[in-house]
Amino acid sequence: MFKTKEEVTSIIINTENTLIVQDLDGVCIPLVQDPLKREINRDYVRAVSKLKEKFSVLTCGEHEGRRGVNRLVEKALNSKTEAKDNGLYLPGLAACGVEFQDKFSNLSHPGLKDHEINFLAKVPKLMRSMLTNELKIFLPNLSDDLRNKFIDVAICDTRFTPTLNFNEIFSYVKNDFKKVKRLQLIMEKIMNKLLEDSKSFGLGNSFYLHMMPNLGLKEGKEIMKYATQNEFGTTDIQFIIKGAIKEAGLLLLLNKYISNRTGYYPLGKEFNVRNAPKTINELVNLCKERIPSDQMPLLIGVGDTVTSVKDDETNSWLRGGSDRGFLTLIQRLGESYNKANQVIFVNSCNDQVFRPKVHKSDMTGISDPNDILKFNMIINDGPEEYIEWFKQLASNF
Repeated sequence: MFKTKEEVTSIIINTENTLIVQDLDGVCIPLVQDPLKREINRDYVRAVSKLKEKFSVLTCGEHEGRRGVNRLVEKALNSKTEAKDNGLYLPGLAACGVEFQDKFSNLSHPGLKDHEINFLAKVPKLMRSMLTNELKIFLPNLSDDLRNKFIDVAICDTRFTPTLNFNEIFSYVKNDFKKVKRLQLIMEKIMNKLLEDSKSFGLGNSFYLHMMPNLGLKEGKEIMKYATQNEFGTTDIQFIIKGAIKEAGLLLLLNKYISNRTGYYPLGKEFNVRNAPKTINELVNLCKERIPSDQMPLLIGVGDTVTSVKDDETNSWLRGGSDRGFLTLIQRLGESYNKANQVIFVNSCNDQVFRPKVHKSDMTGISDPNDILKFNMIINDGPEEYIEWFKQLASNF
């Protein structure tokens, strides 16, 4: 049985040592086909500042750059200086774990090396060249102007997580899911070529491909969710730093949160996602070894990207989604520390980006009866409903 918003609010405001860890896109930012058209709610930004150290973002998006969430915050406030002057930026971890900022946008890049950053800077140009060639072959009747428009939208030239986002191209062929699937294979081909190119720079073990949404892992690689007649499946592939996964990022946030409260880094001052353990069991064990129960906060995890699909060939469930790992870890830590940790799911599906959504108790495409991840609360009506609840929660601080 899911908790009500009032019940979860009561748990949070009656626990002094609390940390809310929240994804961004699809949670407080409505999903759109063109990432440059994202918007963030001004009242939500101000509500975040009321929570102070009790709130951190954990996102595969980025803070800085023309596509960064910091630009959305400045636009929402209609000022390029107010957020900096008053500490209104969203604090926490971006780029799935390698771009950290405080509320004044003071940035650090824990675990990243300069030669990795230099290669990442070349990736968008390489993407453009390959995608141009592929679209000329696959959609030969496109005008140059329309092809360039699709390419401009598809290539997200973020600093640490350059991404191909095919939402707009998919919409162009949306009545033909077989074409969508072929486009997914083009995405994957381009990104795998980039992984190969990185090897010639001595970076063969520096990067991996993060698919959104995905169906979990097979032999260490994320499984693409292919298009069906009902949904697009994987729409984005990020070229990302190996080790940059949200569950490892959660521990980095915990380490910083506890150090701010106690002056002591329980996991060490140099802890980052690159030197973190790789499995949830190992991450839980590390916490149990290093973080005493009285220092471990009540954790509230909020996400929207969780998948579960039945594989008829093996009669097993393929479970993935970029938020699954950190939400599962929050649940596990609650069990291990005997704390009432809460996992919140936000229905992010809308008329621009179609995804599975929870309908009452029906979680088809998101969860299944054997899934160990259990949600405590469902936000049925997407970011708009979540923002209203969040504002009410923040008014208590």
